[in-house]
Amino acid sequence: MRSNNEQHKKAEALAPSGIGRTKTRVDAKAELLSRLESQRTSTTTLLEKIVDYENLEKARNHVMKNGGSGGVDGMDVKELEKWLWTNITHLRNDLLTEQYKVSPVRKVEIPKPQGGTRMLGIPTVKDRLVQQAIHQRLNPYYDKHFSKHSYGFRPGRHAGQAVLQAAEYVKSGYEWVVDIDLEKFFDKINHDRLMSRLKKGIGDKKLLRLINEFLKAGLMEGGLVEQRISGTPQGGPLSPLLSNIVLDELDRELEARGHKFCRYADDCNIFVKSEKSGKRVMESVIKFIEHKLKLKVNREKSGVRHCSEVRFLGYTLMAEGKIRVSDKSIDRLTFKVKEITKRNRGVSFSTMIQELNKVIVGWANYYKLANTWLSTIRDLDGWIRRKLRCYKLKQSQRPRTTQRLLYTLGASIHKSWNVVMYTKGWWPKSLHPTVSHCMSPAWFSRQGLQSLSSRMCR
Repeated sequence: MRSNNEQHKKAEALAPSGIGRTKTRVDAKAELLSRLESQRTSTTTLLEKIVDYENLEKARNHVMKNGGSGGVDGMDVKELEKWLWTNITHLRNDLLTEQYKVSPVRKVEIPKPQGGTRMLGIPTVKDRLVQQAIHQRLNPYYDKHFSKHSYGFRPGRHAGQAVLQAAEYVKSGYEWVVDIDLEKFFDKINHDRLMSRLKKGIGDKKLLRLINEFLKAGLMEGGLVEQRISGTPQGGPLSPLLSNIVLDELDRELEARGHKFCRYADDCNIFVKSEKSGKRVMESVIKFIEHKLKLKVNREKSGVRHCSEVRFLGYTLMAEGKIRVSDKSIDRLTFKVKEITKRNRGVSFSTMIQELNKVIVGWANYYKLANTWLSTIRDLDGWIRRKLRCYKLKQSQRPRTTQRLLYTLGASIHKSWNVVMYTKGWWPKSLHPTVSHCMSPAWFSRQGLQSLSSRMCR
């Protein structure tokens, strides 16, 4: 006869796997409600801390450092310090007595590299100051309880960490990705659900009403104000925190189900071991997002794909967890380089190199995690140098000037004239062996040009 212990183990093995998860979900919900109740009790006078002088000055410094264009009132960021110095007492009183008037946000649509547009709502500088002050006091209550799988808009966390964690999942055999695209997420956030969630954790009713005013601030375009019934447009300092509060529900659900995932803002990838299980997970998660969170999933862009076919935060993950720069990220870089190196720009060669360096250094710093397909990076370096050679040659214009340039750079008289007589155009000339020798990688380095491969291929 089998022992009681063996029978117990067998019973556990035969028990539905959902039972353990249900208990975990119930326990997690009870813990969350208890925490929010405690948090609500401790935040009944939070607005007073938001408007204290030290917090407002810190918010002012942050807004001025970030810069950006002004809102509908025309006030520039540079004017904020003088304005706050004169009006800080009135601002504090208006906020505490609920007399502060939230201005409409200026609607701006910027093109996406892959087509379409992204809407930005640019608040006035004064509204950005108030939102930043709220964020500084409110974020500590929420951030410490957010999921470890959430990486976006959080202190001490960044996109690189999400990419490295995703690579670890792939390395462990979870090569299939449930790639869910939230349709215009920031524009579709349900105000009622968000405010209901905030009320559970914030006890200061004045603060809640102020946040609600920011959510409902109209969008101004062409002098006309369009009222908003959903969304928290990108552009305000408070929007990132509010978006994380909304999507924390998704994080908790995925954790309760035991999924391996990484989320950066509205970019969330779930990693599974097979396409079949991925399709099952996708349908279930879409149902949760649309029915529970009241958000819209773009089914055309969503799908279950092998990791090598997915772009995550500008990278693509290969089998065994190798990391490469995605094709679209390379396309964006080449587009920027083409814009800077247009042959009809008429800027000095040194100015062009300075502009390129800003792009090269920033791009290389972000994509330094790439550890495969690095020959592509070396090819990009060569292509950038060729674009510059072409521009340098065209600056010379006349045959005699071009010959003198090449002679000055070390070519013989015969070889320099040979290039000049090579009449196939500036782009073919830029690949001529004499030109490549005169304007070599070492020569470009002496001109101060930064190199992608020297920063990334170490």
